[in-house]
Amino acid sequence: QVQVVESGGGSVQPGGSLRLSCEVRGSIYSANTMGWYRQSPGKERELVAIRGVGSNTRYGDSVLGRFTISKDNAKNVVYLQMNNLKLEDTSVYYCKAILRGHELWGQGTQVTVSS
Repeated sequence: QVQVVESGGGSVQPGGSLRLSCEVRGSIYSANTMGWYRQSPGKERELVAIRGVGSNTRYGDSVLGRFTISKDNAKNVVYLQMNNLKLEDTSVYYCKAILRGHELWGQGTQVTVSS
């Protein structure tokens, strides 16, 4: 069974850093597109960063210049390096993978930024 598994969430003070990881497990195929979204209570899920075919990368406006997405194609893993975290970055972060045309989501990992 194919699974999308996130890790690396936690609590950090404003200005701090965290690194999230997401792995597609159980598939012999490479996920051409992998990325991160986030959703806070009462808000819609929003794009954080996504990396597609040919290293095509897109970031949400609110994280541009602070977050960096990278992808290890050989391992079907995507990372999100989050620097200079702000209070408003607090959210549940979800990983999305597109595998052979199917959209797969992870269970989410909590990121809390507080002083």
